Order: sequence, then C-alpha cells, then structure tokens
Amino acid sequence: MKNAVHEDAHEDDPVLERFHFLVNAPALFNAVTTAAELRIFAFLSGSPGASAAEIRSFCGLPAHQLRVLLQAVCTTGLLERRGGVYHNSSVAEELLAADEEPDSWSHILTGWKEVYYPAFADMTAALRAGTNTALSAHPGDEPTLYGRLARNPPLEEVFHRAMTAFTLRSVDALIGQPVFEDVRHVLDVGGGDGSTSARLVARHPRLRTTVFDMPSVSRLASGAGAEAGAQSERVSVVPGDMFTDPFPEGPDAVLFSHVLEIFDEESILLLLKKAYDALPVGGRVMVYGYNVSDDETDGVFGARLGLYFNVLASGRGMAYPARDYERWLGEAGFGEVGTVPGLPYEHGLSLGVKR
Repeated sequence: MKNAVHEDAHEDDPVLERFHFLVNAPALFNAVTTAAELRIFAFLSGSPGASAAEIRSFCGLPAHQLRVLLQAVCTTGLLERRGGVYHNSSVAEELLAADEEPDSWSHILTGWKEVYYPAFADMTAALRAGTNTALSAHPGDEPTLYGRLARNPPLEEVFHRAMTAFTLRSVDALIGQPVFEDVRHVLDVGGGDGSTSARLVARHPRLRTTVFDMPSVSRLASGAGAEAGAQSERVSVVPGDMFTDPFPEGPDAVLFSHVLEIFDEESILLLLKKAYDALPVGGRVMVYGYNVSDDETDGVFGARLGLYFNVLASGRGMAYPARDYERWLGEAGFGEVGTVPGLPYEHGLSLGVKR
C-alpha cells in the first residue's frame, strides 16, 4: 500500500510514466509484431473502418484471441477503434501498412523478434561474463552472430531483411551528403546485401562501388544493383574477411556503414588503418552509424544496439559518441577529421582524409 501511495504522488512524473510503459513493452512489442505478421495493418489500409468480424475473416484468428490482440495494439495507439470499427493510426499507415515494401517496419519488427529480443533474456549473465553468452542459442563455433547465421540461411535472410529495412529508413541522409560528389569509387566494407551501394550508384551517376563482406552475405549482395536498374553493373561484390583479407584495390573512398560500432577500440583502429593503407593520398574514409550523446546519457536506439552487441552479436562494441570516432580517425593517420551530426535515427557521419 505504501508503494501505491508513493506512485500516486508522482503520477505526473514522466519517468514513472515511461517506467510503466517499459515494464509492459515486451508484451506490447510482440503484439504489434504479431499484428504486422498477420498483415492487419495492410488490411486496414485497404479497408479502413473494418469491423472485428471482418478482420477475423481476413487473418483467421479465433474471435476471443483477436479481441485480446486488437485491444493490446490499440493501447499502443497504432490502431484506433472508433464507433466499434478499426483504423490504422497515421504512424501505422506510414510505417507498417505497406508491409511488402523493402523499408517497411514490419521487416524490422520480425527481425528484432526472431533474432534480437530472445537474446535479451540472457543480459545479466552476458554482462557479468563480459561476453556474448546468448550466442550459444545459435549453433556453431564462430565468435559472432554474423558468422553463425551463415549456418542458418533462412534466419540470415530474416536478419538482413530487417537490417536492409532499417538502413533504407536512414540511408537517404547518408547518400545525399556532399562528400560523394567528388568520389568515384567507394569500397563499402561490411556492405551486407548491397542496399546502401545500390542507393549510392542510383543517386550518383559517376560513382561505382565495391561491396566487401563475408561470403555468406555476399550471396545476398549478388543482386545489389537491382534497385539501381541499368546502373547495376556499377556495383561489384568481393567476398572476404574484413580483418584477415586485404581490402580490394582502387577505391578513393572507404565507407563503414553500421560496421565499426560492432567492435572494440582495437578492432576499430585495425580496420581504420587498413582503410588508410587502401586509399590514395587525398582519399576519404566515412564512418556512418549511431552516435550516442557526448555524455552517453541519451539515445534509445543506440542504447538498444549497444546491449544487443554485447549480449549476442559480438560481445563488444556500442553506439559510440562521435568524439570517439574522431579520435580514432586521427590515430589511424587521417586529417581533416570531423562529424556531420544530427542525422535521422541518432546517426552521424564521421569523416577523414588521407594525408
């Protein structure tokens, strides 16, 4: 009773309000993901104002279970019930209704549900152990999730579909940067399925790219230029290990997009020095990814990402503040170091030039 009185006294406290949402968020996240997987948002986009019976006829859930699901999703605000019928909210219409589009949040939610969030139950053990103990749920002896996913192609595709969708949500802020106007050949290190490279060559007609990633991922990137249409020949794919294999020759820019944040300082410096060696004098390095605030107290996307890295993906890394990347770029030999801050979804672009 004492605790209830204490909470009532702080009912307008935004931290308490956020706490109440957080403790219910795991169930609500899965409810929203289930609604996306059942294509309820897509259905309501084409049939706004549908009744529960009409939604049931579409998705096939038993009546009581559908009632429970709809109530849960309505509490998030993503669905609205007006006059006994259902509508997408404007946010759901924008992010979830077009669920077959490559940038749909439905792909992101499924990837997080299937890969990311099951691992978080292991968080206390992983942080105490100082390593990614949740990786044991994925068969293999590779030290990172990325290596073990190669043994499970269907899950690897789910993972990269989610990665691609999130990349497409933020990539326009990267490819529109003026730095690409003077670049002719970008080495896209850890370029995944090639989505970023495809967008780059579509935006910049005089640019070509080389996607350099592990062999199992390179097969996903074999069609990297499809989105760029006739420009597809300007995206090439070279499989390899970024740590042990030499970087492909000939780039005048090296791009690390959502790569360096996976690793610790020692590994980051190794990769930046390899980039330095692969570039001509005047060549550029670009580090694109999440940046937490300088005091490391702000950034919910970055916070989630850092926990995921340490619990499951690599056992290290985090969404570093931009000042860390700038220091490492200087230590690797680059000059004219700086960061373009404030890009969507807590992103920044740190830059350096080989002297």
